[in-house]
Amino acid sequence: MSPANFALTNPEVMKRTIETRGDNLLGGLKNMLGDIKAGQMSQSKAGAFEVGRNLAMTPGKVIHETRLFQLIHYAPTTAKVLETPLVVFPPWINRFYILDLTPEKSFVRWTVEQGVSLFMVSWKSADESLADVTLDDYVAAQIEAVDVIREQLGVKSVHTIGYCVAGTTLAATLALLAARGEADKVASVTFFTAQVDFEKAGDLTLFLGDEVMGLLGQMTEDKGYLDGRYMAATFNLLRGRDLIWNYVVNNYLMGQEPTPFDLLHWNGDTTNLPADWHRNYLETLYRQNLLVKAGAIVVDGTPIDLRKIETPAYIQAGREDHIAPAESVWRLMDHLSGPKRFVLAGSGHIAGVVNPPAAGKYQYWRNDADPASLDEFIAGATEHKGSWWPDWIEWLRGQAPETVKADGARVPGAGKHKAIEDAPGRYVKSR
Repeated sequence: MSPANFALTNPEVMKRTIETRGDNLLGGLKNMLGDIKAGQMSQSKAGAFEVGRNLAMTPGKVIHETRLFQLIHYAPTTAKVLETPLVVFPPWINRFYILDLTPEKSFVRWTVEQGVSLFMVSWKSADESLADVTLDDYVAAQIEAVDVIREQLGVKSVHTIGYCVAGTTLAATLALLAARGEADKVASVTFFTAQVDFEKAGDLTLFLGDEVMGLLGQMTEDKGYLDGRYMAATFNLLRGRDLIWNYVVNNYLMGQEPTPFDLLHWNGDTTNLPADWHRNYLETLYRQNLLVKAGAIVVDGTPIDLRKIETPAYIQAGREDHIAPAESVWRLMDHLSGPKRFVLAGSGHIAGVVNPPAAGKYQYWRNDADPASLDEFIAGATEHKGSWWPDWIEWLRGQAPETVKADGARVPGAGKHKAIEDAPGRYVKSR
């Protein structure tokens, strides 16, 4: 209902219409028809970015591939690297290159430059062939990636990162490994804005009513997968002023192209989701909150209990995160049993994570006491300017400081698992 959203009540639109003799409205109509054809609103200038050309450019090789994921091994840039490698599990609801945007923003490039043997999972966008995928498959995929890396480098264990929903699944994976007596496969875990307790899951709970769940079933019953554009629209609705109406005015009423922006290009680069698994995820985790109930979820025939996880954990939350609210991410502190460090970063779900030190933006807070709640953490926290990445890499080195030469199997494709193709691989480009 904002007057700014309508041509006749927005003075800037009226002024431009008079100046251009209506060409802005014709251009806007062209933009709108193009978006209707594409099935989603443009948020970044078309053609400005391309994966492999000016996004996801960190050198590496795909060394392992399944129907569900590709495993990328990035090339070292230092003479020595940490002996214990690191694997990143990005959310399957997005493309992994949010962590490998333009070089100056790339978490992947920065981490490699810190002397880390880095691996990345690139999930395949779902199609009919993945209609049968369940939680068991994602957990098995994470374990498989860990085992492939251990075999490739001849190491006992690996560090892990789980971002958003992949962090939720990673917690289930760690609980399963603990139940099997295989917890030592993982040396540490880092959670980027991840939830395991969904009691305070935030604004997304507005989209979990019976009507929405029924609509999801109707939209996917013939295909076996959910078109990622529906998920993107849901996230855009959470910030409608910035992610919808801003572009209605700029693109359709003013008749202008959106500004080139790598993050918003990524935001519009949607992935499809296995339909049954997506609905099950919303039902069992968001609606019933079963993951934090010991034995309520069974993975590969084994009831899991998050309290059995003793893996050292680094837990990052965003102060303004509307997708995984900080008070919800904090609950990891309550459910994990090992040593933990909680860091509260400035900004939200994306910018709070993708914040390279060179940018000098935002801040983060630490509290090295033993606060019992997020409120206590904030009350006693110390603010640090800039990115939290240096704090994290210092913590990671402290878990296993031993280094080795960056040769032999540390070079992508030089070990038992040979190079399949260059990074970023085919899966991240599939639609």
